[in-house]
Amino acid sequence: MIRVLKNTDINAVVDIWLDVNQKAHDFISAQYWKNNYDLVKEILPQAEVYVYEDDQKIQGFIGVSGEYIEGLFVCDGMQSQGTGKRLLDFIKDRRTKLCLNVYQKNTRAIHFYKREGFKIQSEGLDEATGKKDYVMIWQQK
Repeated sequence: MIRVLKNTDINAVVDIWLDVNQKAHDFISAQYWKNNYDLVKEILPQAEVYVYEDDQKIQGFIGVSGEYIEGLFVCDGMQSQGTGKRLLDFIKDRRTKLCLNVYQKNTRAIHFYKREGFKIQSEGLDEATGKKDYVMIWQQK
């Protein structure tokens, strides 16, 4: 079930955010993610966030701001089981265009987004981490 984030979900969601970032971005210091934990916890309730819940346990979430996907995270044990696609499709049904940034070294995420119809628009540099990234765009057909 996909639903809007509740305040009682914050700890579970931020824990998923931290765990997935550390595993998916092993080319960035784990300390970087830990240093941003409290900030993410503070700003999450102000964002448009949807969680995927199964057996009353949050398995993943997506955050959007207008047409921009701030992040899509699926807990470790649920990856490659359709959860990310369900969350993405949920947002695609509510938008005609979406864009996001993804680290160039995160090839698994790039492959996922390409499979879901996103195209690389440009490349850039994430100033916070100093790592190269891509801007990827999806448009409804």
